[in-house]
Amino acid sequence: MLDKSFGAYKIAGYREILTVRVCSEVTIVKASDMRPGMAFTMDGQLYICTTATHVTPGNLRAFVQAKLRRISDGASIEKRLRSTEDVEAAFLDRREMEFLYSDKGSHVFMDSESFDQLTVSDELLGDSIKYFKPNTKVVALTNEGNIVSLELPKVVELAVTETTPMSRGATVTNQMKDAVLETGLRVRVPPFIEIGELLRINTEDGSYGGRAKG
Repeated sequence: MLDKSFGAYKIAGYREILTVRVCSEVTIVKASDMRPGMAFTMDGQLYICTTATHVTPGNLRAFVQAKLRRISDGASIEKRLRSTEDVEAAFLDRREMEFLYSDKGSHVFMDSESFDQLTVSDELLGDSIKYFKPNTKVVALTNEGNIVSLELPKVVELAVTETTPMSRGATVTNQMKDAVLETGLRVRVPPFIEIGELLRINTEDGSYGGRAKG
C-alpha cells in the first residue's frame, strides 16, 4: 500500500532508490531520473524506457532524449523532455523465470514458482533476448501477468560462434572486426579474438568488455 505523501520508493526494474512524489496513488518522478528498464505511463499508454540520454547543451536548459517502447504493440517512439519535467512512473512486478527456448520469432519462459509458461514475441523483447542463453534464469518484468521487459545484468558472458581470422598486418589496437555470439548477438571485437572464446559483453550498449576469466 502506497502512502499518499512524499517519500522514497524503489522503482521496479531499477536498482537505485529514487525520490518520488506520490499523489492519489500516481507516482511522479523527474525526467532526469529516467533509466533503461523503467516503465512509464504517457497518454494512457504503458511504455518501457530503452535508452535515456541526459544532455546539457552549454547555457541552454538540460533535457533528456528518451527512447520508449510501447507495450501494446512494441512500437518505439522518441521523446525529448526537460530534465525537471514530471513523468508518471508505472510499477512492474519482478518475477524469476527460466528462458526455455526460442521458436520462429517467439520466446518461451517458465515461471520458477508456478511453472506456468509464457510466450513473448521478438518485437516486444527486441535485442534484449540475445543477452540470454536458453535454459538460464532471468528476471522478467511483468504487467497484469504478461512479460513486458527483461531485467538485464550489467555484463553477460557469451561465446563466439562466428568471426573472421586475424588479418595480416592487423594489430591489437588498430581495428575491430565483426563477431557473432552464441545467442545471435552481433558485436565488434578486437582482431585477435577467435571462434570459441568466451567474452564479456556490456548490455547497456552491446560493446565488447574483454575476455571472460577462465
